[in-house]
Amino acid sequence: MQLLVIRHAIAEDIEAFAKTGLPDTERPLTKHGVKVMTRVANGLRREVKSIDVLAASPLVRAAHTAAIVSKAYDGIYVETVPALAQRVPDKVARWLRTQRDAGVVAVVGHAPYLDILVTWLTTGLASPRVEIDKGGACLLDIERTPGARSATLRWALTPEILEKLSRK
Repeated sequence: MQLLVIRHAIAEDIEAFAKTGLPDTERPLTKHGVKVMTRVANGLRREVKSIDVLAASPLVRAAHTAAIVSKAYDGIYVETVPALAQRVPDKVARWLRTQRDAGVVAVVGHAPYLDILVTWLTTGLASPRVEIDKGGACLLDIERTPGARSATLRWALTPEILEKLSRK
């Protein structure tokens, strides 16, 4: 299995959004974030030709980012996975184990949770040692049952590089 890990695009400022009185779970992407993520998703498509499963955290900014990625991949269904909004990488690994027939699984979530997930899958450490930028992504190869030290990092790309790939 390959795991494509995507951090959500640029969202509204946390402090400014807090003044609306709405919970942070509802904080949306900015217009600029949508524009950049559209190009990033097209760059991702050049690097990862197809996705079998696309999942997102239930938070609005991740769901919106996943919708943009879905559009770049011909409207693939987006599954909501609450574990992607938590700091417990084993919960995501348990969900990944249910996807064993998928060749490529993509997940959209948040920092530091995704940073912790990637570090844990590759090294077994449950603290972030990898940092994924907003709109950035990395690709992991998982050769055995998803869990601690089960993955190898194939690549990690910034949103700027992914945007450039979309223009080729």
